[in-house]
Amino acid sequence: MRVIFMGTPEFSVLVLDALIEAGHEIAAVFCQPPRPAGRGKKDRPTPVHARAEALGLTVRHPVSLKSAEEQARFAALNADVAVVVAYGLILPQAVLDAPSKGCLNIHASLLPRWRGAAPIHRAIMAGDAQTGICIMQMEAGLDTGPVLMRKSIPIGAEDTTGELHDRLSALGATLITKALDALTTLTPTPQAEDGVTYANKIDKSEAAIDWTRPAEDISRQIRGLSPFPGAWTMFGNERIKLLGARQADGAGVPGEALDDAFTLACGTGALRITRAQRAGKGAQDAETFLRGMAIRRGSKLGAS
Repeated sequence: MRVIFMGTPEFSVLVLDALIEAGHEIAAVFCQPPRPAGRGKKDRPTPVHARAEALGLTVRHPVSLKSAEEQARFAALNADVAVVVAYGLILPQAVLDAPSKGCLNIHASLLPRWRGAAPIHRAIMAGDAQTGICIMQMEAGLDTGPVLMRKSIPIGAEDTTGELHDRLSALGATLITKALDALTTLTPTPQAEDGVTYANKIDKSEAAIDWTRPAEDISRQIRGLSPFPGAWTMFGNERIKLLGARQADGAGVPGEALDDAFTLACGTGALRITRAQRAGKGAQDAETFLRGMAIRRGSKLGAS
């Protein structure tokens, strides 16, 4: 098929590669424009932009698709279908209608649960037992279209957003190629009206850890916000990010270290921290982290 690919972050790159490997013709790749990044604040292309250029594909990064000129340029590509995954712009109706077989979205949740911007984070933070990928026919509403294919996977007790992100990206790549192969035979299934939830963007205010909360809740917060933006707490005058955790035995004053191995008391229960990061340094496993910042039994985290 002649495909317009629309995606921006790392999550989308595997999908682009899978479409090419499956033999589809990529008419053009749409992604978000380069933006300032790094210490020099130089414009940096998005992961999809960089990959598409490396593959010699035509790349477009309009700031908006609302103008008649942009919509005409899109329609002139004469695509059979558009594949959209974490693109970052709302598609106007004229764009949705342009490909002869419509626009398909790869969404990282089991719709109608977790429509919106941060479905992977929210699934972990809510304590969901499973998540998955839906291949959805796009319409004007926010992730409201009928589903053509879905596949679920379990969420493990220690899974982070980063780990789940990688598994779902690979699953999305597999599922979209199957969907395109069977597109003429698939029956769109309208989403259920019950069970709709919205995955709002992550706000940095959600990242501060309140050690008076139950261990299970804090574990979900740490894992759901890992690697970005990273749940944080104070140790002395230094802010540290906690990026991995598992529930552990023990009890004590909330935020108190129960041993020398990064076991911390919560409002109820305790957590063993498995991965952490100091300001200005890279993320480290707990053993390596503690060699550079000893957190001894009886130490208190969370004080400002």
